[in-house]
Amino acid sequence: MVGKIILASSSPRRADILRKAQIAVKIIPSPYIEDHTTTVFSYDFIENLAYNKAKAVIPLVEEPSLIIGADTVVVLDNEILGKPEGRQGAFEMLKKLSGKTHFVVTSIVVINSETGAYKKNSTTSYVTFEDLTDEQINFYIDNYKPFDKAGSYGIQEMPEGYIKEFTGDLENIIGISSNAVRELLKGV
Repeated sequence: MVGKIILASSSPRRADILRKAQIAVKIIPSPYIEDHTTTVFSYDFIENLAYNKAKAVIPLVEEPSLIIGADTVVVLDNEILGKPEGRQGAFEMLKKLSGKTHFVVTSIVVINSETGAYKKNSTTSYVTFEDLTDEQINFYIDNYKPFDKAGSYGIQEMPEGYIKEFTGDLENIIGISSNAVRELLKGV
């Protein structure tokens, strides 16, 4: 019998989304070290990251649990835009995204710590930025410090006039789709 649901993430945004969706989770950040050398997007790569994050938490749980691992990437022209390296990296990423449509993929894996059985899902959403001025980019970086976010931005905090439109699941863009999690928790 599976007891707890564990979120293998230190992301406050993911925990908040699941809490608001009334999915009770215990937080155990994954000790898995991500490989940031690959910049070419593939669903397999992102799903493997989510799987490895969840799997690395199995030795840390004390009772049978369902472990949720997730990884979110921002992709422009098939290139993964990860977390920026400092202020200059954030500026360059936002400059690349300016005036363009990119997609955001969150891969989620739920593993049963007792049986090793798992299910996975990848959700894709699309975001179009307005044409941003250097002043807008600098304002956003100075005021929102997006250094821990893939693609150097958080859609939930973007000021008016930055995002032209988005299609798909907003929670997915923020970091995890509660609907996808609910489906994955069934029968793992």
